[in-house]
Amino acid sequence: MKITSFLINFLITSLSVMVGLSLSKLARPTIPAIAHYFGTKGRYEEVNPHLLDDILFVNRSLLVPPSPDCRAIHMVSVIRHGTRYPTTKNVKKIARLFDLVVSDASGSASWLNNIKTWKMWYTEDMDGRLVDKGRDDHRHLAMRLAQSFPTLISEDLLRANRIEFITSSKHRCIDSVKAFQEGLHRLWDVQDMDYKHYVDDSLMRFFDHCERFVEGVENNKTALKEVERFKSSAEMDVVRKKISNRLQIPYNQITPDMAEAVFFLCSYEFAIKSENSPWCDLLDESDAQVLEYKSDLKQYWKRGYGHDINRKSSCPLFHDIFKRLDKAANDYRFGEVKKTATIQVGHGETLLPLLSLLAFFKDENPLTAENFSSQHNRMFRSGQIVPYAANLVFVLYECSDGFRVQLFLNEKPMTFPSMNHSAPLYETVRKHYSKLLHGCDFNKECDVPQSNLRNTEL
Repeated sequence: MKITSFLINFLITSLSVMVGLSLSKLARPTIPAIAHYFGTKGRYEEVNPHLLDDILFVNRSLLVPPSPDCRAIHMVSVIRHGTRYPTTKNVKKIARLFDLVVSDASGSASWLNNIKTWKMWYTEDMDGRLVDKGRDDHRHLAMRLAQSFPTLISEDLLRANRIEFITSSKHRCIDSVKAFQEGLHRLWDVQDMDYKHYVDDSLMRFFDHCERFVEGVENNKTALKEVERFKSSAEMDVVRKKISNRLQIPYNQITPDMAEAVFFLCSYEFAIKSENSPWCDLLDESDAQVLEYKSDLKQYWKRGYGHDINRKSSCPLFHDIFKRLDKAANDYRFGEVKKTATIQVGHGETLLPLLSLLAFFKDENPLTAENFSSQHNRMFRSGQIVPYAANLVFVLYECSDGFRVQLFLNEKPMTFPSMNHSAPLYETVRKHYSKLLHGCDFNKECDVPQSNLRNTEL
């Protein structure tokens, strides 16, 4: 009887473990083979895949202070909003693609049938709003940052109003900062805390107010000529022909915008719903590399190194970050640091110009319509830099030899350009950027600021 009882218990335990493992495998979404190429439409988890196993995992080996005697005294973070719905413009592109495929595509492949029976659920009123996954992006990021830097983000510090929250006026950013605060609420199991945030578009949407950028890039059709040239390139033609053959739809109906709509639809379905959509079957890895490059070309020429004003438009945010670090250092010298953390939520367009101004991810040769084949190992890869919930974090330390600063992008340490130390002296960093600190005047660079200007966001 004892042996029989033992066997029964063993079988039950084994079955439970097997079912648990099966369920855990089912719970983890099947990742499209091309997910690595989704650019600014990519999930944060593609940059940090370990989060798929533990969404609150903190790699403490990356958080070592500059030396044992150092103490973190202030953090400034700039964070992109979380996962969002397509904008109205992209919903219209998706709808045109769907209508074309349903009416004209032919073939007997099972994946094609899955596409034709797919329901068009995106609506124009979604217009870039934050999705549930986007709220989770920020809730979880908040919990990880608080666990990474407990002396800068804590319940007591928040209650003492020593953590400041700033956001863009866009609904997806406001909802993201609220979700960030909810994450702290859950981490500390707080029931009675009143959260505040401040809207500041001069910092988070500086591009709207830079007249020279708006006129010279935003509203200038020739500013993105490299993107237009690439849309009619041999590489894009190959992608269009392959989609045309797979759907058995005439090539001339598969425009570059239609090809991009396939790419977008695959990325949105995955980022929002964690689904490997049948739309992804229309693209292989080489197609995705071409479409990623087209997206990176746009970001390079509109937000990065393509035009000098792209970078210079971020001067207000650049100066604000250093003013906050300066103030924290001065406060420490003369007593107590008043604010321990600044959490700022903006857009991909907030981060890319700033990172370019700081001289990160600068390739030896500019990205152009002609050099796709030589840019496979480029540094300027938007999906690795600004996926949803991308974050740039400056941490100021007080050490025995002076103040030092560490920089993290997407929770990974970054070394400042032309510096060997992972946490250089703050004064060394200030000297490195001295020309910008003593220049980079927004009014001079951008002429007269203008509000209520048309723009598009990532």
